[in-house]
Amino acid sequence: MRKIHIGLLARIIIAILLGIAIGHILPSPLVRLFATFNALFSELLNFSIPLIILGFVTVAIADIGKKAGKMLLITVSIAYGATLFSGFLSYFTGSALFPLLITPGSPLNEFNQVQDALPYFSIAIPPLMNVMTSLVLAFTLGLGLAGLKSNSLKEVARDFQEIILQLINSVILPLLPIYIFGIFLNMTHTGQVYSVLTVFIKIIGVIFLLHIFLLVFQYCIAALFVKRNPFKLLGRMMPAYFTALGTQSSAATIPVTLEQTKKNGVSADIAGFVIPLCATIHLSGSTLKIVGCALALMMMQGMPHDFPMFAGFIFMLGVTMVAAPGVPGGAIMAALGVLQSMLGFDQSAQALMIALYIAMDSFGTACNVTGDGAIALVIDKIMGKKQALHSEL
Repeated sequence: MRKIHIGLLARIIIAILLGIAIGHILPSPLVRLFATFNALFSELLNFSIPLIILGFVTVAIADIGKKAGKMLLITVSIAYGATLFSGFLSYFTGSALFPLLITPGSPLNEFNQVQDALPYFSIAIPPLMNVMTSLVLAFTLGLGLAGLKSNSLKEVARDFQEIILQLINSVILPLLPIYIFGIFLNMTHTGQVYSVLTVFIKIIGVIFLLHIFLLVFQYCIAALFVKRNPFKLLGRMMPAYFTALGTQSSAATIPVTLEQTKKNGVSADIAGFVIPLCATIHLSGSTLKIVGCALALMMMQGMPHDFPMFAGFIFMLGVTMVAAPGVPGGAIMAALGVLQSMLGFDQSAQALMIALYIAMDSFGTACNVTGDGAIALVIDKIMGKKQALHSEL
């Protein structure tokens, strides 16, 4: 008998539907049991966030420093710039449209506990350090490791990264649907779940349209460099887009992205360098989703969401996305620390962010990998000009 594999998105959807369906009928002792689980899982998640940042950001910065070169510097700069653009696009669009779709002043802290259903017990698991300390430490270690000739400490950092990846894959992601189930169970008990789901659908619709606009914009910019039809260039990348929709993985889509990028006229050497690198560091679609979802949830709670606050958040989020693990939901796991430290997201807000993000995970990944082809076109043109100039000299 073959095992039936249910993906993370499907498990999250099932958890949400179950939480809504049985929220009014589940016996109180069982409700308290899920409230206890949520309390424990929240403590584990808060403990893990600084470790996730330390494990992934350290190695990402060390690797970038070790591979230092002109093409790498140009690629990283363009990818980071594209990520920042998508974040600010999401913020300004959301600031204009979300007030028409969202009724402010629905604090999510109403959903923290089920009515009359407190946890049986809770265990405090204090994090080893706060989020900003872990970020600064990760930058310090990463930059230091990049300059070391010895590889012994780098291997320790990679082993630590592998441990954290196993924690995410083996513990956090498998238990996540139960946590989401508990959150929606709570919301059903408070009678707020239907208004929240209505807002979810509206947000998902706006962000999907933004993804389409972002891809068209990226290929219009690339077309200016290569002087070709942007829609034909984008059309050739559709196999990569639909492959990413199915796999939810940038890494798994690399062979298709690479092949379609070469069909767009990018040289094999440039495509072979840029596409695998951008599969790791270019997350425009993911950044767009995170910024849009965060803004919507803050509006729902009536929290301040001024531009200076979000500008700092977007700049820091762009750095964090470079180090996001390449697993379904990995980007939002890496972003939780920045959401917590810079925007003040509590446990309930973090849980809703995870649910919203994973609901659109396939579309974000597809946007990321398809945009990689546009960056490859630009890099190919820039490096071609540099080589031509060098030949003339």
